[in-house]
Amino acid sequence: MDKFKWGFIAILTAVLLLLPLLPFSSNKILTLMIQMFLVASLAASWNILAGYAGQINLGHAAFFGLGALTTRLLWLNAYPFILSFLAGGAVATFFALIIGVPALRLKGIYFSIGTLALAEMLRVTVGNVLPGISALPAPDLINYDLAPRYYLISGLWVIIVGVSFLISRSRMGLGIMTVREDEDAARAIGVNVFRHKLSAFVISAFFTGLTGSAFAYYHVSYYPQFTFNPVWTFDALIVTFIGGIGTIIGPIIGAVFFVLVRDVLTTSLTDFHLIIFGILIIAVVLLLPGGLVGLWHRAAKRKW
Repeated sequence: MDKFKWGFIAILTAVLLLLPLLPFSSNKILTLMIQMFLVASLAASWNILAGYAGQINLGHAAFFGLGALTTRLLWLNAYPFILSFLAGGAVATFFALIIGVPALRLKGIYFSIGTLALAEMLRVTVGNVLPGISALPAPDLINYDLAPRYYLISGLWVIIVGVSFLISRSRMGLGIMTVREDEDAARAIGVNVFRHKLSAFVISAFFTGLTGSAFAYYHVSYYPQFTFNPVWTFDALIVTFIGGIGTIIGPIIGAVFFVLVRDVLTTSLTDFHLIIFGILIIAVVLLLPGGLVGLWHRAAKRKW
């Protein structure tokens, strides 16, 4: 086993060992970790479609928003949280099945623009129908605790990583990656191109919806249309490219870099943090086309 694989196992093991210990840390560290795993889950779910199937979805926020909206509405109306949480993923999956059939007939930039347009339509609609703030009631605020939010979001990330690993090693996953490389060649060897793309689309949407559900459980108050904002799509895209698109561990590495750098710049350079952050992200993407995982892989192969 090469150094890269040993490094992957070491990091994943360390993360898993730290999961149950972090809630005993300060709220500042715990909040950062929640944000880190939230972004990592969002990026890992986006990576299932873009990294494995080669379909750049710019409407990722639609599934995130649907998951958050469904869970928030059910949970605050006295439905059991676990039911509300799973319903968020189910609604996102149902929406993916509805729009996936026509959207996946489009190719390349047309698919990307189409998904972005659908997400914007949802954002505007939700903003008009639900213009008020969604806030937790007083009893829930009194009992609010970061620890269960942390366990839920970090556990969700572990599940997404596990599913991504299984997909990458499965027959279906090999078919999906064949479609990514060359649709015509995949079709020529008997791969059902549309079915494999739709499978990746639906799996990605399901986990994105669950990530939105976790967000709804974590945040005390927010405008419902906020979770449909394109920023959630582009955060997932940026984090995936920083870490390494099409890799298992790339999204979490990208999320660590993204969240920590953003926090440092926001704290120390309040007036210019967005400009500096943007320049830094562009530099990383341009100079490291394989992401941080690609850089690590090249370093591991070098003989010192």
